[in-house]
Amino acid sequence: MEIKTGEGTIPLVTLIGIWSISALNALPGLAVSPILGQLSQIFPHATELDIQMLTSLPSLLIIPFILLSGTLTERVNNIRLLQIGLGIFAASGVLYLLSDRMWQLIAVSALLGAGSGLIVPLSTGFITRFFKGSYRVKQFGLSSAITNITLVVATVITGYLAEVDWHLPFIVYLLPIISIFLSSYLREASGTTKKISESNRTSAIVAGKQSDTGDFINRKRLVQLMAFYGLCTYLVIIVSFNLPFLMEEYHFSSGNSGIMISLFFLAIMTPGLFLNQIIGWWKQRTEFYSLLCIAVGLGLIILSRSEWWIGSGCLFAGFGYGVIQPVVYDKTTRTASSRKVTLALAFVMAMNYLAILLCPFIIDWAGFIFRVHTQQFAFIFNLVVTVLAAGWAYWKRNSFVFSENTEE
Repeated sequence: MEIKTGEGTIPLVTLIGIWSISALNALPGLAVSPILGQLSQIFPHATELDIQMLTSLPSLLIIPFILLSGTLTERVNNIRLLQIGLGIFAASGVLYLLSDRMWQLIAVSALLGAGSGLIVPLSTGFITRFFKGSYRVKQFGLSSAITNITLVVATVITGYLAEVDWHLPFIVYLLPIISIFLSSYLREASGTTKKISESNRTSAIVAGKQSDTGDFINRKRLVQLMAFYGLCTYLVIIVSFNLPFLMEEYHFSSGNSGIMISLFFLAIMTPGLFLNQIIGWWKQRTEFYSLLCIAVGLGLIILSRSEWWIGSGCLFAGFGYGVIQPVVYDKTTRTASSRKVTLALAFVMAMNYLAILLCPFIIDWAGFIFRVHTQQFAFIFNLVVTVLAAGWAYWKRNSFVFSENTEE
């Protein structure tokens, strides 16, 4: 079966290979979550710093390795770079299963972050290489959907595995082995696509429709997209960070919190399945309406202690972010030449992990400034910021960051 790309076709197995890389983006840190409550019993001598390092080290190391990967894509064969990253990722899964001391788990977490960071920008880079126009937008949406559905499914699976043995959740880190196998199909399709792209580019230049401008990155537009994406990630990530504490204050069980967060990630997944249609409906106000959805979601979460209201809030917030994420990725491809586009994507995707790391510190800082330390404060503060951001998006709806002109 052949899949249309906007400038030809690729085999379905090649697309599955790209999707498999997208699925891996959700995994770092996932296997540790179900056993966090058991770590003090499993490792009685482990300090709070040890546990914090175990959970945060992968995200911390992903950031520099994302940027390293983006830089290396200009100098190293991308398939080879992908296979190296997948090999490190899979090796960390094996080592996790063999580790029985805290220092070993921390060291392997660093290795996991390195491997994951190398493959993260390649997951979107290959979409940019193979797809064009509306086909690319669609694939960015599907990639985002696959990442988030993998997160939901893997969270459930690792939770059950943790009840059997605390080592078993780390099995999910062996999934890169599948991607390693599929990478050979990416190699075959890359050669064909490169020839088609060069042929089309030469024809366009001869016809006077395109200028051979060489390598470039529009730094101003890239920085704007980085700031916007980092802000949006920060605004919604408090749902997964702070909602369990808020629901505990409301006397709900941890199971209720898990259901709410699952709804949140499922809502992030949903827009990716019909992203082109959403952009067609919302047009120049796509980012504005997406931010409004996030604002409505945060508002519903703090409006009532009812599970129905909180669940609806999670759905709205997740849906808004689920639109923004792939749209930002697509716009990033228009800030750089084909040779530099993976590097540009690396910078933007690094903002996701930076926002995750900074979120607790920003909330603590804001609470200190306003002298408020309730569980509701994080949602109220982010709601105010979201409303301000939505107003800015409406005012600047014709600018590059907030415009939906998808012409190449």
